[in-house]
Amino acid sequence: PLFLLIALLIKLDSKGPVFYSPLRKGKDGKPLNCHKFRTMSVCDDSVNGVKSTVKNDFRITRIGKKLRKYDLDELPQFFNVLKGEMSVVGPRPHRNFLQDNFRKIVKDYMVRHYVKPGISGWAQGNGWRGPTETEEQKRERVKHDLWYIENWSFWLDLKTIYLTVFGRKKRINAF
Repeated sequence: PLFLLIALLIKLDSKGPVFYSPLRKGKDGKPLNCHKFRTMSVCDDSVNGVKSTVKNDFRITRIGKKLRKYDLDELPQFFNVLKGEMSVVGPRPHRNFLQDNFRKIVKDYMVRHYVKPGISGWAQGNGWRGPTETEEQKRERVKHDLWYIENWSFWLDLKTIYLTVFGRKKRINAF
């Protein structure tokens, strides 16, 4: 019922499809369509897109702002989890152009591909989401992802889920 309600709100708010499924790389670099509810009136190319979301982005729809604020746009990724392409917790899959950029700047970046990407991750729960304009933002995001991989436990997953839903830092760079 929640999916149907969100789909209806998206259709009433703007023209275009309900879903946006950009191509990302998963475990072992295998491509996957990362399903999301569409939150923008004009979406970037789902395969080769390079236009990241910015604060007060004019492309974000009215309902899109609410979906993004509460991460409801990510709910369709549970289909990726059911298909075995993603897990609930793990390093978030980056867009292809960002991945190429990160590889050049951050040592051991590709270690992230030894595990399934997640709907949420340790980096996001600790405030390292959103813009990747500075080298610090890139390094911290990857540092947190690698720390998660090295220290994985069931309890760490539960803590990450808690931080994703209730954490203060989580909303810092969410837009």
